[in-house]
Amino acid sequence: MRQLPQPSVGDLDLVRVLSAFADPVRLELVRSLAGRREPLSCSAQAFDVEVTAATLSHHWKVLRDSGVTTTYVSGRNRLIELRERDLDARFPGLLGAILSGVDARAVPTSVKNMSAGR
Repeated sequence: MRQLPQPSVGDLDLVRVLSAFADPVRLELVRSLAGRREPLSCSAQAFDVEVTAATLSHHWKVLRDSGVTTTYVSGRNRLIELRERDLDARFPGLLGAILSGVDARAVPTSVKNMSAGR
């Protein structure tokens, strides 16, 4: 499996990371990835968001480019995992604070339809 390019731990930028978390769809994706031991498929069926494949791909790219996730390529499949250790090493407690402020009820159900047009 090969890994797509991403920032190193030392290159993680707080503004870019927080900006990636600012979108409710991306926040829901990160919440879904938190605590997973294995990377997940990046397909729309694996996540409870109703966005087009192109929009979901854009969200994954923003998360990867900011250093929040790692994307692995295996043949035609792409697998995603949250960079929990790297984020904690660079910004101790940030991910936990963000995720503890997010519960399933906090993300409006309109998020699913709101991002469909992006």
